[in-house]
Amino acid sequence: MSHVGVPRGTVRKRRTLALLTTGVLTIPVLAGCGSGDEEAPRGVAQDIAPTARQAVADGSTVNWAIDALPATFNAFQADADSATTRVTEALLPTLFPMDKAGQPRLNPDYLESAKVIEREPKQVVLYKLNQQAVWSDGREIGAPDFVAQWRALRGKDSAFWTARNSGYERIEKIERGADDLQVRVTFSKPYGDWRSLFSPLYPKEITGSPETFNDGARTTLKNTAGPFVLRGVSKADGTVTLARNPRWWGDKAKLDTLVFRAVAPKDRTKALTDGTVDVADIDPSTADRITLARRDRGGNGQPLTHGPGADVSPAAALYSYAVAHGSDEKAAEAEQAARAKNRKAVLAYAAEQKALRDFAVRKSLEPAYTQLALNGESGPLADDRVRRAVARALDREELARTVLGPLGLPAKPLGSHLALAGQPGYADGSGALGEQNEKEARALLADAGWTRGGALQQPKDTKAGSEAEKKGEKEGEDGADADTGEEKKTTGGAEKEENAEKKDAEKTDKADKDADKADKDADKADEGAEKDEGKADKASRDEEDSAASRDEGLYIVGEDDEPAARAPAATGTSAVPALAPARHAAFQSAALLRQAAAVLGEDGAVAAQDKQPGGAAGAYAPAGTPAPAPAAAKGQLGKDGKALTLRFVLPSGPGSQSLRTVGDKIAAMLEKIGIGTEITKVPDESYFKDHIASGVYDLALYSWPVSAYPATDGRPIYAKPEPATDGSLLVEQNYTRVGTDHIDQLFDRAAGELDEKAARDLMKQADARIWAAAGSIPLYQRPQLVAVDKKLANVGAFGFAAPRYQDIGFKNRQAAGSSADRKK
Repeated sequence: MSHVGVPRGTVRKRRTLALLTTGVLTIPVLAGCGSGDEEAPRGVAQDIAPTARQAVADGSTVNWAIDALPATFNAFQADADSATTRVTEALLPTLFPMDKAGQPRLNPDYLESAKVIEREPKQVVLYKLNQQAVWSDGREIGAPDFVAQWRALRGKDSAFWTARNSGYERIEKIERGADDLQVRVTFSKPYGDWRSLFSPLYPKEITGSPETFNDGARTTLKNTAGPFVLRGVSKADGTVTLARNPRWWGDKAKLDTLVFRAVAPKDRTKALTDGTVDVADIDPSTADRITLARRDRGGNGQPLTHGPGADVSPAAALYSYAVAHGSDEKAAEAEQAARAKNRKAVLAYAAEQKALRDFAVRKSLEPAYTQLALNGESGPLADDRVRRAVARALDREELARTVLGPLGLPAKPLGSHLALAGQPGYADGSGALGEQNEKEARALLADAGWTRGGALQQPKDTKAGSEAEKKGEKEGEDGADADTGEEKKTTGGAEKEENAEKKDAEKTDKADKDADKADKDADKADEGAEKDEGKADKASRDEEDSAASRDEGLYIVGEDDEPAARAPAATGTSAVPALAPARHAAFQSAALLRQAAAVLGEDGAVAAQDKQPGGAAGAYAPAGTPAPAPAAAKGQLGKDGKALTLRFVLPSGPGSQSLRTVGDKIAAMLEKIGIGTEITKVPDESYFKDHIASGVYDLALYSWPVSAYPATDGRPIYAKPEPATDGSLLVEQNYTRVGTDHIDQLFDRAAGELDEKAARDLMKQADARIWAAAGSIPLYQRPQLVAVDKKLANVGAFGFAAPRYQDIGFKNRQAAGSSADRKK
């Protein structure tokens, strides 16, 4: 396999382009901005059918669906992915896995203790290893493994193809302690997130040289130290097979074998019904089918009320029968063929539903959240007043209900960039930005110079010229006034009053209030005008909608007064946006780096020639795109002859419907305050690389996962972009391009803070600043839906916690309530 985006000899030292595996890259754990004594809201509990080990049968095999075979088994390389993390969790040591509350907890299978034993003059951490802990070749885990991993990841040797060095660069030396089972780590600078290091821990045979690090662990792991060992990889079958580790010193794995099977999300339902997999992440439609299958169990053979043909009315069925048995032989033949095809579909659907009865839907909330990203590098959103106006126009609670409500999950908007509900230190910091308020959003836009009719005004920076030129400008302004005369009549003089009030608003607060009142009056008049022209526009809108369905790259430019009303209800999560389905930070960091590799230069710089702040020709308005309706006719704001229109990029794949629905709702909310949106749908595979990482967007929806280490993992996401001498921009992972020196300083102070409470307080301050900057608006925590064989125990929607693979298995006869155990 090729090493995407990391040429030989390339040094990747930046913490962000690095943030790669094990638990880094995302967002996380401490944070908020309310009072320090605020009680953290409880997170949604994990749903894994918890069962005592004695009630779980020994033996059998479980097939677990993954998206694709791991690109590499080295979790510290740039092309590591979610499958890499899933597999290595069962094979390698994780010293501090996350618990159900999203906190790192010492793993007694590998450590007897680990703590800071010295703070002055330098921080020293002493690890005492479990005396029984050995690699699968029988060698004990010890200091040589820690030393080799540190040297590979500290960023000083460019021969190692690493994608992260966060924390490792702060280590000064690693020594043997009082005996071989003690590891003494001395830091050159204090590091509060030291628990994030050495997870997963690789044997020195892999990390000891560039050759073994770069290539030796890409396709196999010969030496491991987990409850399972790697038995084999089959590209033909798309499987990674693990077997019980005979040298494992902890609780014996209940399963004989654990098979990770590559199954595309669109094929998950079929894989479940034909018995190919026992565990699979699923979308809401599959979850609905499982729920219906369980409900229909007691149907006593009655026809299903859902599926193919279920929506055919009695009258339609009677007509179909009449045609099939009528005198028109040609029509009868066609109708009989259609009825036969439908019967076949009904039988197949019924068989699938019967098979789905054997599964349960486990649901929780992922340790990840979906955000609205606002690109503040250029254009209208470079003005923080416009970004804040966008943010304050959003009804985040409604957006959360759209996705989480139909699933029966708590539909609460997220209040922090750096922690999720249930994690220590969580507090709602959104107060630094303010609650939803359309009136104040309009006031912010007015303060930034965006006004009604502004799109028709002559640019204010027109250079002084001859009297004839000035006269022409005056005539042009008069002509613009004449063009809008009908609208002025419709509003009954409200516009004149509004213009006068806007002049006064620059001088007094009282005028601000009057201007808001005039805005409301004008809005009412605009609504009346829009209703009058609604019939004339309907045919055009229908034609544009049809064209959009044929061309997924076609923009829908504010032509729908209520886009959310047309969109199907969103009931789940997208598989695309780019960072979405990760169970914890390691899943997403790797995917993120892999997607960005083609557009990111050395140390995370975005090449100047790749930047297209205004959009490449045709990128957002393909040939044949209908011209947008005049801004004035929609009540849209403008300035200096330009309408206030934002480019909204969304993924087009079948798993991204909920994102598109949320996007439509956001567009409708922004339209209410006079902001137009140009929505374009792009292929999933190019969504992140060609738009998010490249900065070719104004608005976008994507997700960040969480970790237990926000000071380390959050900083590159919110770090202030730095200009480079070659004209490129170093954005690290801050794809909104919005940041401040103060935010960076707060992250740096928190990373070096050994007192956990003090570190959390600093993260709360940072979160408040991030809210105020309005580059990223958290919307909701992502739902997690997992289909699991109902006889399986200790597996499902894990939430924050890492799986305990040794406890997974089928319930025994007493626990399952069946006459025999299931054998695979």
